[in-house]
Amino acid sequence: MTRPVARGSPETSRPKEPEPMEDALPTVATSPPGAGTGRSSPRSRDPAPKSSPGRSGRRRVTGYQWRSIRAGLLYVSPWLIGLMVFIVYPVVYSIALSFTRYSGMEAPTWVGIQNYISAFTDPLVHKAASNTAYYAIIAIPLGLLIALVLAIAMNQNVREVALYRTIFYAPSLIPAFAMSFIFIVFLNPKFGLFNQILGLFGGQNVNLLGDPQGVKIAIILMAQFGAGNAALIFLAGLRNVPKTLYEAARVDGASPLRQFFTITLPLISPVVLFNLITGVSGALQVFTEAYVVTDGTGEPDAGALFYMMYLYRNAFGFAELGYASALAVLLFLVGLILALLIFWLSRRLVNYDVEAN
Repeated sequence: MTRPVARGSPETSRPKEPEPMEDALPTVATSPPGAGTGRSSPRSRDPAPKSSPGRSGRRRVTGYQWRSIRAGLLYVSPWLIGLMVFIVYPVVYSIALSFTRYSGMEAPTWVGIQNYISAFTDPLVHKAASNTAYYAIIAIPLGLLIALVLAIAMNQNVREVALYRTIFYAPSLIPAFAMSFIFIVFLNPKFGLFNQILGLFGGQNVNLLGDPQGVKIAIILMAQFGAGNAALIFLAGLRNVPKTLYEAARVDGASPLRQFFTITLPLISPVVLFNLITGVSGALQVFTEAYVVTDGTGEPDAGALFYMMYLYRNAFGFAELGYASALAVLLFLVGLILALLIFWLSRRLVNYDVEAN
């Protein structure tokens, strides 16, 4: 041990070795090996001492990593700017406006939750919500079924398959605005092609666009002409199913129907999930077809008054931007709840264990 030196003694103590800052080692009284001999200890030769577990544990970011981060942010900055300007800011602004009375011409007036109370007691909101739910319950399953059938037809190994794919996909390229006008002419009660076909079989003229229930059915059928987009996604999923599974199933004597429900459907379930989510999003926001067919009125008897149309009328027809913002927030919450429910169910129903053949 080092001999203690009295205060004021001319004797000077041996200089101490500096304690290591990185390692929390216990302090010992004896000098480290090699002290004062000009040789460095084994610890001093360690070029990069490891961080102590007792410290923050954060690794120091090097200059190269900072440059990589800056370059990455620069590349994604257009998307980030678009996200903030066109999505985040409108959502936050709509939430703020939903608690005010605002016409767009004067300063907003704070009304608290009055807009939400009015939305829950407004009979037209109930009518619009029920029409939208009716549309979603019928149009989404029907659209998935039609898209899957088209995808199976597009996946057949025939010479003309490229032509079939083009024919099946072409209707989805027609804008919804133009398709709506086509349906108005097609369903015209006097000279429309639909009634002319009914007349060939002895049927009477039917005015679907003049009936509250018929106009919803017409809009649902109109939406199925856009099934080509979902069919292409289904086609990609079908082509990703290993063919060896079908060969093994045929050897075991499985019928084509059994192969579909035991091999095809489980392995394309991620694609079904994707198309289901996009279908729900589109069903909640149905607007263009109903607006064109009914000239923005939602008639007859509010049969085609969907939620987005009523929101649009309040915002730009009645200048009730605060009330329209409250309706938009409620629609956002409903869509969020449905998405969370779908993802929760998908954990039990969706299978991701598939490899391309």
